[in-house]
Amino acid sequence: MKKKLYLYFGIFILLIASPCDTNAQRSKGLLSIGFNHYIDNQLLKLDSVNYLNDLGQSYFVSNFKYYIGNIHLTRKDGKEFISTDYFLINEDESASKKIIVSNIPAGEYTSINFILGVDSLHNCSGAQSDVLDPINAMFWTWNTGYIFLKLEGKSSASSATGKIFEYHIGGYKQPSNCIRNIKLKFETPLIIENGKQVNTIIHVNAAEVLKTPTSVDFSILPTVTDSKNATTIADNYMDMFTLEK
Repeated sequence: MKKKLYLYFGIFILLIASPCDTNAQRSKGLLSIGFNHYIDNQLLKLDSVNYLNDLGQSYFVSNFKYYIGNIHLTRKDGKEFISTDYFLINEDESASKKIIVSNIPAGEYTSINFILGVDSLHNCSGAQSDVLDPINAMFWTWNTGYIFLKLEGKSSASSATGKIFEYHIGGYKQPSNCIRNIKLKFETPLIIENGKQVNTIIHVNAAEVLKTPTSVDFSILPTVTDSKNATTIADNYMDMFTLEK
């Protein structure tokens, strides 16, 4: 008899909980963000197109990927929505260039803010899973932490062996902190509605890694793979994001 009562009670709980769970899921909105990669005004294509840097040096790109996280959306009334998720955006994996931010309260949002990099907490938390898994080849050692951005390729102007260039940028400690905060304002407020998905596109100019404020000369600085010169590249890449109209 007791077993039957427990069974009936369990079914009753499921029946009353299911509608509530469904309503909870529908009470928030979704934001889909697409990342389109360019070299200045040309779509980025790996291993196939020669581009020119600011110094007129020819190059092609073989690898471009980076972490973003700590996404903040600021509402018109000043309230913020914060996502703690991290995303690894990889030009070589088209699915990674479209991310979904979920559970956003309804409202009109005027700006989006995120970091390029991985914060100190996650850098110091040891082995992690999903996009922060070291298997993604974006982790140096347990002591130095995550690589925030990789840009690799070849240039005839490079002074490195094999004419390669590679910029592996990371570090969260001063004076070599390469985490950069990116803040973008929506031209018109982004309206999030309960149970609906809104789409936006971010234009990413990978050429900015190599310029503004510092033009990178492949013959002088073909590689950056440690803290030396890393902040120079980080100051460059913080300018590479704009919202597409």
